[in-house]
Amino acid sequence: MTMLEQIDLQQVLVLDIETVSQKALFAELPDHFQELWAYKVKKSLQENETAADVYSNAGLHPEFGKIICISVGAFHQRQGQMGFRVKSFVQDDERELLADFARLLQKQPPSLTLCGHNGKGFDFPYICKRMLINGLAIPAQFDISGKKPWEINHLDTMELWRFGDYRNNVSLNLMAAVLGIPTPKDDISGEDVYHVYYEENNLERIRVYCEKDVITTAQILRKLRSETLIASDNISFADE
Repeated sequence: MTMLEQIDLQQVLVLDIETVSQKALFAELPDHFQELWAYKVKKSLQENETAADVYSNAGLHPEFGKIICISVGAFHQRQGQMGFRVKSFVQDDERELLADFARLLQKQPPSLTLCGHNGKGFDFPYICKRMLINGLAIPAQFDISGKKPWEINHLDTMELWRFGDYRNNVSLNLMAAVLGIPTPKDDISGEDVYHVYYEENNLERIRVYCEKDVITTAQILRKLRSETLIASDNISFADE
């Protein structure tokens, strides 16, 4: 039995976040943040491209972006079969969203394992930085300061898939495809979130998209443990 297979899935929380730029338009930023963004991206600009042209990418950076949705999923035994329950925190007020999420984690053991696809490289540090920016304490499950690598209960399905090969990043969509898992990208993709949020004002559509990514990550984790996929009938939602 591998180390991954020894983990109790009922002590794992799978999560995914969706982020956007803090403002809809570059011109809406305070002057000093416009300058800071321009400095941030100046080396990556293409010919005739300006900082304003690439501002829709600001959501990728926690210093310039904000979280509009966090979806989480927990494994549980259901009539002798593994089930999975999904819950989302989604709203315009980022501080309240993060506070609600933190309250959920406060009810969980500090040893709870967090799992995400590229979670270590994006979701986990993004959440921590936005917590601090919003004046909130970092939940115990995210606090890795002073811990040895083997003491950190964080799983990353992208990292697990690398098997030590750090040359390439693999998207959630590609991993799902090669492992025979239905694609989560059947409506929008991450590149569409800015448009859906600021132009359509459709948080519900973003929530559904985020929840699909959480379910897909959970299914990938099952595959990496050489386990069967969770049946759709055994996947439930907290708002149902």
